[in-house]
Amino acid sequence: YSAAISACKRDGLWEFALNLLSSMPAAHLRPNQISYNAAISACEKASQWQLALDFLSVMPSATVAPNEITYNTAISACARGGQWQLALRLLMLMPGEQAVPNEITYGAAISACAKGGQWRLALHLLSCMPEEGLFPNEITYSSAISACEKGGQWEVALDLLSLMPNALVVPDQITYNAAMSACEKGGQWQFALNLLSLVSDAKVIPSEITYSAAISACEKSFQWQLALQLFNYMPGARIRPDKITYNAAISACEKGGQWEIALNLVSVMSDAK
Repeated sequence: YSAAISACKRDGLWEFALNLLSSMPAAHLRPNQISYNAAISACEKASQWQLALDFLSVMPSATVAPNEITYNTAISACARGGQWQLALRLLMLMPGEQAVPNEITYGAAISACAKGGQWRLALHLLSCMPEEGLFPNEITYSSAISACEKGGQWEVALDLLSLMPNALVVPDQITYNAAMSACEKGGQWQFALNLLSLVSDAKVIPSEITYSAAISACEKSFQWQLALQLFNYMPGARIRPDKITYNAAISACEKGGQWEIALNLVSVMSDAK
């Protein structure tokens, strides 16, 4: 049953996974920790955070003790559902349940804070990790930088990025994208372009998200020539512009009074669909 529930989780069949779990007693089978973890994971992947917490809450009455995996998955479910308060509550409950938080736990909790716009709490959790004998990784840093981006804290985001080498953590595409988005929202087009150049130097492969952030930064600062230059560079880098990229480039041209170029981009976008 546990294997079947896990298979449903992978295939997105979360309702079928829950039916399997509920049918176990009738088959004279007792759900165990693995069964519950698989069911909670199925809920997490389907963004069903309420159901995930329901299963977590019934585990003690079924005399099944939750472990780190259980809590990590439940916290991730809360993060997906934008429930940062519940995510932090679960984190605080773990020591009393003899479940020791690890890097995955903190990463999920920081992600929940990021999605909830709680950048100060995200930074607090990041700073608590060394005290717990845990080392932040690129996922943890990326989530914290994303929290700063959503909180309009572009300077703090860049500070975090600069700290990563000393922590022996290598920024990846997601890290740079989050930092560039922070610069874009803060109207810091020079910093955004500098980060784009660092991406190439670090041998990180940029994506359409990377370029969209850089183009949007130029658009917000009325740098239509630079925005268009970045847009035109994308095919040579084998990166296909998406709707967000087109809209940012079109908006940049509109702000620069370049209506003919903007209309041409609209036409190209329609043909590319």
